[in-house]
Amino acid sequence: MFITLFKEIDPNLEFEIYDLREDITPQNLNECDAYITTGSRVSSYDSVSWIPAFKQLILALHKAQIKLIGICFGHQLIADCLGGATQKSEKGWGVGVSENKIIKKKNWMKPELDQLNIIVSHQDQVISLPKNAEILAGSDFCPNFMLQIGEHILTVQGHPEFNKQYSQTLMQHRGDIIGSTRLQQGLNSLSLTVHDKILMQWIYHFMKQAL
Repeated sequence: MFITLFKEIDPNLEFEIYDLREDITPQNLNECDAYITTGSRVSSYDSVSWIPAFKQLILALHKAQIKLIGICFGHQLIADCLGGATQKSEKGWGVGVSENKIIKKKNWMKPELDQLNIIVSHQDQVISLPKNAEILAGSDFCPNFMLQIGEHILTVQGHPEFNKQYSQTLMQHRGDIIGSTRLQQGLNSLSLTVHDKILMQWIYHFMKQAL
């Protein structure tokens, strides 16, 4: 999904996929100009065999100040690694389209928005900020929705790679655990405009900045 959307922005981009679950990792951090870590079925605080190595990789990328983008699980794991904290939210599931106020604008946020609407699917939230993190976007439901750390890390709770049909199918598949009220709210929210392509442009501009 990410490769398809990035190719729409810049067909010349090249990609390498590392599956840390299978112990496939970069042998050299400079193999790529930038890294993006996606969502996951597990939580950042789960006792899963591949997470400790993943955290070491995040710390190494941070130390080297290599561009790093965290999406959903990646957003949460990066926060955990760098002094923040993630936990299952008492507010329940975030599903459908999440409406977030832009709190701080950056020069790579082109085109500009005052509100960022992005599809989400999560129970966990970043509840305390990692060191030196700036909140770029948030809502009452998810205050720490989009964060920037230094000039090299950008993280977001939402899924710019998800489209509405995928979100609807995912919500309906998880209907029993989401609950009927929240499920219906999520399905209703799919009538909202989604800024997925704009967020992908922002991510692209952020990664290219000062490379």
